[in-house]
Amino acid sequence: MKKSSGKTRLHRNVWAASGTSFLTDVSSEMLLNVLPLFLSNVLGVRVWAVGVVEGLADATASILKLYSGWLSDRLGTRKWPAVAGDAISAVSKPFYLLASTWGAIAAIRWGDRVGKGVRTAPRDALLADSTPAQRRGLAFGLHRAADTAGAVIGIAVSIWVVQRVQGGGALLGAGTFRSLVLWSLVPAFLGVAVLAAGARDVGVGRRGGRRKGGESRGSANAESAAAERPRLRLRGLGRGFAAFVMCSVIFELGNSADAFLVLRAQERGLSVAGILWLLLAFNVVYTLVSAPAGSLADRIPRKRVVAAAWGLYALVYLGFAMAESVTHVTVLYLLYGCYHGLAAGAAKALVADLVPATRRGTAYGGYAAAIGLATLPASVLAGVLWEGLFAWEGLGPAAPFVFGAAMAAVAAVLLLVMVPGGRVNSEE
Repeated sequence: MKKSSGKTRLHRNVWAASGTSFLTDVSSEMLLNVLPLFLSNVLGVRVWAVGVVEGLADATASILKLYSGWLSDRLGTRKWPAVAGDAISAVSKPFYLLASTWGAIAAIRWGDRVGKGVRTAPRDALLADSTPAQRRGLAFGLHRAADTAGAVIGIAVSIWVVQRVQGGGALLGAGTFRSLVLWSLVPAFLGVAVLAAGARDVGVGRRGGRRKGGESRGSANAESAAAERPRLRLRGLGRGFAAFVMCSVIFELGNSADAFLVLRAQERGLSVAGILWLLLAFNVVYTLVSAPAGSLADRIPRKRVVAAAWGLYALVYLGFAMAESVTHVTVLYLLYGCYHGLAAGAAKALVADLVPATRRGTAYGGYAAAIGLATLPASVLAGVLWEGLFAWEGLGPAAPFVFGAAMAAVAAVLLLVMVPGGRVNSEE
């Protein structure tokens, strides 16, 4: 029997990053899904303020990805910025135990997202550097599947804690939330240890940058790219990448925080435990779809996979606008899991295809920062539309979902027209 070649096996970094993301998501999902309920049910915060909290947190994370990606290019290391980011997120979580105002929650959520902003671009670049182009969709899809499997476990633990502490109550209690915080700390710190012990740098240029044994044209290009200060200018990263970022920003303007989906589910009649069961099912679907969808994006143009995902998102959000029952919300959440599974790996792999190998850290950071600038207005606008302001007052809570569907449809069409190719480059 022939030994499998190194080209057919996924690098250890894929497994280390996936294991860390699994544990981190176990921790994060125990809190993320109940946080809007804590703000609304316990602290009595208005929906627009929930949008501000989530929007500020996500925008901060996305902008920091620009700097962390650039720093990983400059230092020639992906691992340690990623480890530092995971550590920051873990350390921020215990402070939820002391929070009693929405301002305190916003500050802690901001700290958690700082960690996400620091770790994400270097981790994505580590995955891309460690994987040949023809396997990259699978690697990102597998990583996303592990991340989402962690969400499934985290939500399952949340359901157990909620039912043990408060039973089937319709509203979240303060004691329940703080119990969830305590349970979330163990996987958060374990995730940091797994990445620190299991990953190793492969060199920013071994697949396109720094090399052992002296200077080369690739290493000189890497050093030149790394010497530039991070900025949101897309020049030098290619027209295809700039077009993809523009389409992604249009999409993100309608992609408000998932907190609004949780509030919509509660408004349609689900209890806290019911919402968590629904989110568990959503993440199971997300997990099951991610790896096959990533593999599919290795065989057909990746931009078509992303465009199909955005089209599905438009239909799902239109459905949330019209949903009238728990059954409607349940079906829509499962389809929403399909959207995430389709989009996650394909979009990350498409970024790697569109930019030079020596600029991947900067490209992932710039991509995240650009769409992150749209996150804050998207979530604030969603909260304002929900409360019936502007010309959308007749729609009420359905308004942000109608807006999101329209923006996703426009972005999908522009993506197919403006972004070139999207086929796998097998020359790496």
